[in-house]
Amino acid sequence: MGRYILRRSLLGVATLLLVMFVLHLLTTFAIQLNGNPALAFFGDKVPTASQLAAVEARYGLDDPCYDQTGNPCLGPFVERLGQYAQGDFGTNLRGREVTDIVATAAPNTLKLFLVVTIVWFVLGMGLGTMAARRRDRSADHGIRLTSVLIDAFPIFVLLLVYRYVFAVPLNGWAEDSFGADSLPALWFRPSFDDDHPWATLLVPGILLGLAGSAAFIRLVRASQLESYAGDHVRTARSRGLNERHVVTHHVVRNSAVPVVTAVGLTFTEALAGAVVTEGMMNIYGMGGVLWEAVRAADVALILGIVTILAAVTVVVMLVVDIAYAALDPRIRYA
Repeated sequence: MGRYILRRSLLGVATLLLVMFVLHLLTTFAIQLNGNPALAFFGDKVPTASQLAAVEARYGLDDPCYDQTGNPCLGPFVERLGQYAQGDFGTNLRGREVTDIVATAAPNTLKLFLVVTIVWFVLGMGLGTMAARRRDRSADHGIRLTSVLIDAFPIFVLLLVYRYVFAVPLNGWAEDSFGADSLPALWFRPSFDDDHPWATLLVPGILLGLAGSAAFIRLVRASQLESYAGDHVRTARSRGLNERHVVTHHVVRNSAVPVVTAVGLTFTEALAGAVVTEGMMNIYGMGGVLWEAVRAADVALILGIVTILAAVTVVVMLVVDIAYAALDPRIRYA
């Protein structure tokens, strides 16, 4: 088990380094092709040569390689790795430490993820189990059709429809009926409110969880159908055990490995969807910060946020791999 965890950990570190290097190359080539991002520090003002040089030195953009198209700029990449290893993720264009921004934004993202996780887990396990138990019946067909329809609508479409078609009139109705600070009014508020984070995160979290539940529903259904056909289920039924006991102890538990897979995949999908969700709903979270950083061409903040998100993803997938080995010891020898 220890060797398995060590191998997976080393693979995770290598994956993270590869992601960071690819991100560095993309950012470097974007700078070389589109121009110096240090100009974004001055807005509409035209800086002097000395002012521009000072900003370039401050944000590590003064290396000559950034003026040479096609140069991978390995020197700045190695220097950035050393800074990251010391916990220094640099500053944004306004001079604020990236780590301070993350410390402020991360709690809102965690709140959003908690809502998302509850929604997709309840829907995925509940509807997936129901579809498996009622295979080829109307409930099964309806659940599968619904999951396909959910997949057909990307999260940004769901958010656009909700925000501009439903949220505004519902928020107005709730304010007139219950008051501006009532829970219904906060639930349907079209944008995030720092004073009421849980209430204003509820509907965006439900929509993001709904979008991520579609694939989870189908995976749970397929996994449990495979378990239903297993010898252990037939043996349990032949012993006279009631169906609820068979489903709970012999179907759901034995289909846990694919479900753990879905946990990791759904987390990464939610992480990507959170960028769109937080950006469109003005949520000050990790995704919202990244959204604004891209719009402002804040290179240091983009690199820092994406690196942190990639590290979190690698850690989650490592936990999933360890959970594989705990659920099925045969996996560790693969």
